[in-house]
Amino acid sequence: MDTLAQAKELLAELVDQQWKQEARLRSLDDPDPIPVRWRTPDAAELMDHAVNIDRSAAPPGGPEDRLTRLWWMASSADIGALANRFRRTRRRRLVILGGPGTGKTTLALQLLLHLLATRTADEPVPVLLPVADWDTRRHPHLQEWIADRLTGDYPALRAPELGTEAAAALAVRGHILPVLDGLDELPRPAQQAAVTALNRSLGGDDQLILTSRTTEFTTAINAAGEVITSAAVLEPRPLTPEAAADYLTRCLPLSPGPAWQQTLTALRATPPADQTPPGPGRRPAAALADLAATPLGLWLVRTVYTEPGTDPTSLTDPDRFPTPAALQAHLLDQIIPALITTRPPSDNSAEPFRPRRRYDPAQVHHWLGYLAHHLTTQPATGGQGTRDLAWWRLAATTNTFTAATRLFVALTTGLTTGLATGLVFGITGGLTDRLISGLVFGLTATIAFGPAASLAVGLTARSWTHDPPGYADLRLRRRSATLARNLATRLPHGLAAGLAVGLVLDFTSTVGEYYLAVDGHTYYKTPSNGFFAPNGYVPTDYEEAGNLADFLTADLVEQLASGILTGLVLGLPLAIGLGIMAWAATPARTHHATTPMSSWRTDRRLNLLRFFTATLAIVLTTALVFGIAATLLSESTGELVVVLVFGPLYGLAVGLPTGLISGLAFGKHRAWWAYQIATWNLARAGTCRTG
Repeated sequence: MDTLAQAKELLAELVDQQWKQEARLRSLDDPDPIPVRWRTPDAAELMDHAVNIDRSAAPPGGPEDRLTRLWWMASSADIGALANRFRRTRRRRLVILGGPGTGKTTLALQLLLHLLATRTADEPVPVLLPVADWDTRRHPHLQEWIADRLTGDYPALRAPELGTEAAAALAVRGHILPVLDGLDELPRPAQQAAVTALNRSLGGDDQLILTSRTTEFTTAINAAGEVITSAAVLEPRPLTPEAAADYLTRCLPLSPGPAWQQTLTALRATPPADQTPPGPGRRPAAALADLAATPLGLWLVRTVYTEPGTDPTSLTDPDRFPTPAALQAHLLDQIIPALITTRPPSDNSAEPFRPRRRYDPAQVHHWLGYLAHHLTTQPATGGQGTRDLAWWRLAATTNTFTAATRLFVALTTGLTTGLATGLVFGITGGLTDRLISGLVFGLTATIAFGPAASLAVGLTARSWTHDPPGYADLRLRRRSATLARNLATRLPHGLAAGLAVGLVLDFTSTVGEYYLAVDGHTYYKTPSNGFFAPNGYVPTDYEEAGNLADFLTADLVEQLASGILTGLVLGLPLAIGLGIMAWAATPARTHHATTPMSSWRTDRRLNLLRFFTATLAIVLTTALVFGIAATLLSESTGELVVVLVFGPLYGLAVGLPTGLISGLAFGKHRAWWAYQIATWNLARAGTCRTG
């Protein structure tokens, strides 16, 4: 199987997993899909000539002839029949129209899943895409935009073994059936442009499924002066009160109780709105019947009122709910508490859509209100507003990761790094020599490492908000050459960072020795400072300390050599750690469907692994070097024991801050860090939960 075929099958698997999870979340098959009836519209001008759509159609005559010769009847309860009819059309193109909440996207999703389940290897992969994100000025050809979306929505297609152009090849060579959802969500001028661009982009073998509200679609094709070429058009029929009552009955227990029996009886006895004029002559359940005529309204009734302990009597009370709008407003007010109540917390990993703890409905309402406002005000194609909420974009789009926040992160990192380093150096220096030496040694380390950490993190923090989530791919098969290249590339970076740390360590060690000398009127003149002879461990002779400047320059060449040697010892493992993590970091998990939670977890795992890899490499190397130095330079068993005990502590003192800086400043995919900071800021403002 060639790489393009592998990419195609991988995409089919990812799309199938993704939308099966979404179907479960929407309870589309629980107990069965809502039985919405669909048919070709009365307005024949919404479609192309019948002969352009169906091979069996006769040559077109007038509008009436086209309508009678191309007549579809379909039901969401029998999606297989609709899929078969779709496959029999000339070019497999379909436009699904309807009003708000009539099940357009649901029908498209059902059709997508069935086409996936029954597709052959030579058929394209149906992929659902929000057409509201298509900027026809930037991507005048549909295939260009599809390739761009595939690259972002399915990062597994960027896996090295698939090549760099897998997504583009799939889109351009006709291996994708675009299921474009929500033409009506584009601004009006962009709707017309999208219709024109679609017809210019679609070749003879290109397939298409498009959803839109009827009014906006009609306006768009009238403005464009053309329909979607060779596309059949379907519109929904309202659910009858009888069908709505039957569906609710199947969602209730076998003995639902007198209140529900009365409600269902009243619903069945209500004539449809198109058979009885509105007014006082309609039945008490008129508002319920009108609302339940759409899948959205029926779903709201089911979710809020079919659970045990609820009383549906008010649903048929015309005094409380005189209109469908009043009833819908009531149900929307209750939907969040109902969903929280009906989905109790669960720690079962097999239930990914259940919450992990119980929430306060009022707080959830406030949080969701903020997110809704945030999405509504976001810049979008041709205007404002989007339905796409990507967790890794939260830091950038909520403006919580400001310059002040980045400065705070940098200073906090520097302070933490400096204090941690200074604490370990200070304690070990004080225990092995004298208290004043330890304190000064620790303070010097804090001053030396803190600003360096702040600078490194501060310079890179700005880019965190633009990083996509990543995954640590540790598979070595067919990736050894890539690993070797990454190790070679990161070697200069690691050595440079190690050299900087080594020189700082040597400077810090020398300052500590100076104050030890001042404290005791002597100092230890060692053959080398830094790691190989920490202050006070290998005494040779005693001399007057003099001033600090003279002390620092007395053996400048030896100190530089010591710092460089220490830097090489630190830089090599750091380079190896950085090279391994650069090799392992990939845009997303390959061969697995990506959900928001899974991508968040894998990016967190990648960032923590980057930190621990650098830390462990330096700690182990430092401990090893201390052991060798102690064996070669120590003159007594006591000195050997001291060095072997405090060697790992020095390793931690150097490894932890270096690992932290490496995790924050080096590599790609730091979306998790940015998200943590953004949610912390939002939680302080009360617009999202903590944790």
